[in-house]
Amino acid sequence: MSELRKDPIVGRWVIISTERGERPMDWRQESILKGGGGVCPFCHGNEKKTPPEIMAHRPVGLLPNGPGWDVRVVPNKFPALQIEGELEPKGFGNYDMMQGIGAHEVIIETPSHSKDLADLTVEQICNVLLTFRDRTLDLKRDPRFRYVLIFKNHGSAAGASLEHSHSQLIATPIIPKRVIEELEGSKCFFDLKGRCIFCDLIQQEQDAGQRIVLLSESYIAIEPFAPRFPFETWILPKHHFSHYEEMADNLYFELAEVLKETLGRINQVLGCPPYNFMLHSSPIQGGEKVEYHWHLEIIPKLTKIAGFEWGSGFYINSTPPELAAEELRAATMA
Repeated sequence: MSELRKDPIVGRWVIISTERGERPMDWRQESILKGGGGVCPFCHGNEKKTPPEIMAHRPVGLLPNGPGWDVRVVPNKFPALQIEGELEPKGFGNYDMMQGIGAHEVIIETPSHSKDLADLTVEQICNVLLTFRDRTLDLKRDPRFRYVLIFKNHGSAAGASLEHSHSQLIATPIIPKRVIEELEGSKCFFDLKGRCIFCDLIQQEQDAGQRIVLLSESYIAIEPFAPRFPFETWILPKHHFSHYEEMADNLYFELAEVLKETLGRINQVLGCPPYNFMLHSSPIQGGEKVEYHWHLEIIPKLTKIAGFEWGSGFYINSTPPELAAEELRAATMA
């Protein structure tokens, strides 16, 4: 029988519809194939085909905007928001608006066109994660910006327009609605119980064990209790950190290990699916939040949002998270 499950953080309900369920093999559809065709502006040697770089990891002595880099950050050529200008908020009756000010950057994760994030070494993935941190810390200095969202669209079905492995960063002058829902939900829980709801959930998941994908010394990867999508996977630090960018260096290396293994298990079980990931952290203008916990959400692109979801705000998920976690735990890693 189907179940209705309530997300304890934002109060969102989802329908776990086991009657519509499929086994993991049934989800194997579009895998990411590295074709050729055309000149890729993100490839090694094509640095002049992008806007001038903002930063890069490359050996000392090599010049900017040339080859020899490991990770490279450039402005998005078609930005959603513009870095120059002032916000100039205005009101027209019931309508509010402001200038489209923000930052939109592309993090090119590797010079190699044939490698995906999961194919990189732990050291290379760590450099990507440290780049996320460094760009966030830099943009934090700009008082116009209140939030930095880091996300990855992997595969055309997930919204990627270029197949070369990359992620993106958008800094906004307002806090996104989805993040506000998490902040408000976690604040309500803290006001009631004096504890971080994420910390409580991490402990509960460790005690239960049913939805754990993997554990390390400092991180847990889980299938959340009320997932919106099949094989939705979260990675959270086991110790409380409200801001992703405020951790010690060694924790990014361990996060790289966990992220690589998690993506590897998803690829093994689902056949290298398209996916999105989103890094939810605390707003950048403000100190430590005792009630909020940063986390990474990975969503394989296996289903489509249709009329019921758009009209109701409910999500229908045909794969119970307990089954998804069991399959991911059982994946054999090379």
